[in-house]
Amino acid sequence: MNELILLKNGEIALKGLNRSTFEDMLVKNLRHALHGVGKFKFYKAQSTIYAEPMEECDLDEAVRRLSRVFGVAALVRACIVEKDFEQIKAVAAEYLSVQLREARTFRVTAKRADKKFPLDSSQICRELGAHLLRAFPHLRVNLEHPDVEVVVEVRDFAAYLHAGQQPGAGGIPVGSSGRAMLLLSGGIDSPVAGYMMAKRGIKIVAVHFASPPYTSERALLKVHGLCEKMTPYCGRMTLLTVPFTEIQECIRRHCPEEYYTLVMRRFMMEIAGRLAEKNDCGALITGESIGQVASQTMLALHCTGAALDIPILRPVIGMDKEEIITVARRIDTFETSILPYEDCCTVFTPRHPKTKPRLDAVLAAEAALDREALVAQAVQGTTCRGFS
Repeated sequence: MNELILLKNGEIALKGLNRSTFEDMLVKNLRHALHGVGKFKFYKAQSTIYAEPMEECDLDEAVRRLSRVFGVAALVRACIVEKDFEQIKAVAAEYLSVQLREARTFRVTAKRADKKFPLDSSQICRELGAHLLRAFPHLRVNLEHPDVEVVVEVRDFAAYLHAGQQPGAGGIPVGSSGRAMLLLSGGIDSPVAGYMMAKRGIKIVAVHFASPPYTSERALLKVHGLCEKMTPYCGRMTLLTVPFTEIQECIRRHCPEEYYTLVMRRFMMEIAGRLAEKNDCGALITGESIGQVASQTMLALHCTGAALDIPILRPVIGMDKEEIITVARRIDTFETSILPYEDCCTVFTPRHPKTKPRLDAVLAAEAALDREALVAQAVQGTTCRGFS
């Protein structure tokens, strides 16, 4: 039997005159997600994208990968049937035989997009249901809570049989909302922030600040692991690694201790802002959650955000830790994030950090630093690695 994957558009269907642009971008992302699985032909009709294999391949793996592509509201593996009701009856009993033998109840749902088909939806349901009851006499009809839902979709190209769809990743296609730079620390919050903004169509470029020997090679490898976990959702990613040791040592030598973290965060923001400009990114993304730590009070966020003049997107700002962890577990970044390798944010942590800082006091605290030279040197020393 010939099978394919039906991918149902969600929010894309509301895009009006721009809809085809979003659909084309989605198809591009779907092709990338299936790299290495096999060759597929893609075509579009009636708010659905068809992914038809051109050679033998693992369709279960294909469904698994496509379920994580943003822009897909729902998807299903289905059997292609000629638009002939006798064929539909024969194929339904064979194609869904395993599910129907194991079930106690079922129902038939029909969607007749092709109005030229001789039977309407109610007739398809009634006639196919009767045929399946004869073929599987142990079954009973349950319209409210069936064990198996037999779905027939009569569309432009053919009829398609399946046992119900599964949810997709939702959102809109990655790349349709531009590019932004994610400050990826290695903790729990920042991968979740990147995932959430990718769901809104943003292409992610990540930046990580490394401070050897205070941070280890394992800490950097942990961040590489997070990038690999994020790419099934975010698509291809670039990771920029910034050498940050000298800046942190200068902060320790010349700044009051209670301002260490704030000054450090301001340097991170400014460096990330310059790298964002070089990489055509229109905003920064952070995993900051209001009140979670001393550097994430409202006054502290104002002081760190004042270091640059592009938007800062904070998608987890109103989430508590348990909510963030729930998402991290769902996207499989949590176990990597909690590996015990410290990032540079924990280096030289002040004993009593300022929680209600004034911007003028922060500026005074960093006045002894050659800010421009330190930032320029860090940008110059940044290295790049791609993940796909």
